Amino acid sequence: MKLQDLDVIVTAPPAPGWGGRYWILVKITTDSGVTGWGECYASTIGPQAMTHVIQDVFDRHMGDQNPEDIELMFRRIYSSGFTQRPDLTVMGAWSGLEMACWDILGKDRDRPVHALIGGRMNDRIRAYTYLYPLPHHDLNDFWTSPDMAAESASELVSRGYTAVKFDPAGPYTMRGGHMPAMSDISQSVAFCKAIREAVGDKADLLFGTHGQFTTAGAIRLGQALEPYSPLWFEEPVPPDNYPEMAKVAHAVRIPVATGERLTTKAEFAAVLQSGAATILQPALGRAGGIWEMKKVAAIAEVYNAQIAPHLYAGPVEWAANIQLAASIPNILLAETIETPFHDALIKSSIQVEDGFIPTPTAAGLGIDVDEDLARAHPFTGSDLHLNMRDDPCDYVNGNAFQGGSPAILSKT
Repeated sequence: MKLQDLDVIVTAPPAPGWGGRYWILVKITTDSGVTGWGECYASTIGPQAMTHVIQDVFDRHMGDQNPEDIELMFRRIYSSGFTQRPDLTVMGAWSGLEMACWDILGKDRDRPVHALIGGRMNDRIRAYTYLYPLPHHDLNDFWTSPDMAAESASELVSRGYTAVKFDPAGPYTMRGGHMPAMSDISQSVAFCKAIREAVGDKADLLFGTHGQFTTAGAIRLGQALEPYSPLWFEEPVPPDNYPEMAKVAHAVRIPVATGERLTTKAEFAAVLQSGAATILQPALGRAGGIWEMKKVAAIAEVYNAQIAPHLYAGPVEWAANIQLAASIPNILLAETIETPFHDALIKSSIQVEDGFIPTPTAAGLGIDVDEDLARAHPFTGSDLHLNMRDDPCDYVNGNAFQGGSPAILSKT
């Protein structure tokens, strides 16, 4: 069996667009007619340029190769161009293509991917999700309203979720780490207080930041949140500055989590070695793929650290996250986005049940992709999947922040 044909589909989720502006899906077909699906996450270049990168990586390093040769293909691509170091864009291309190889192998053997990478460790995976507006909430007001956030959290707990994430702490900008405005600290505390009062001890609070703070600023914010006992303080300083993140981890009595912008065991191992975090959040569509993150999970075991796969993408990456999570002993949580489009794109083949994801038993990634639906929603915009903001933190008027991918307002 050899890898033969590649197709790249860039699909845009309809309003409100949770999961980013577009998802880059890859479809590989072998010479024997077996088809595998993957997803390349949040590229640092536009989808048209990224499509050429994906095609080049496939043609140069993977075409006519046996899909079993994961390690060989990874080493070729990781080393190509005399790099032999993490490259976010190239590893993003490889990660989606690698998922598709595992999907092919599972289908060829009529086994789920987790059965091929160590077998089933977990019968179900604990899920978490961001707090998103409920149908009656205003899409603009929601992000600065502790009361709306608490209402959303209560609704999720009623559906069985035991962990919810939110990020009210102000902007992340291209300027690097900043000191939070006092109003941002006060608002963050108000969110934690309202949500904790709403859910009690039925759910963990996951406090999201995106590397936007200086070390001192992150410590000020983190210490203000300690009374509400969040399960994690996510990426409090820029993600490549492990020594400074370690200072935050040592100064704040909240576990630090990081990883959505990291790739390969080289970067994740450095996080663990520095003591910067005890919870790793790989996004499998950019982190190096399923096999590379299986290695990271093993390294994390040595440091008594846990894995919580990240998701701000589509359901194909989610499926890969779940296959990894099913096979490792140190899984903590798996991020989930429940929208009608996410569900329809994989024909409801994996779903959340009472706040947990049952481990799939179907072959490959365990999903049935609706290719026609993916093609019927092409991305026609010019933005990146996520954008950084140019404007600095506003210390006078406050910061109403909706993340790097604000809600798409429906035209109807």
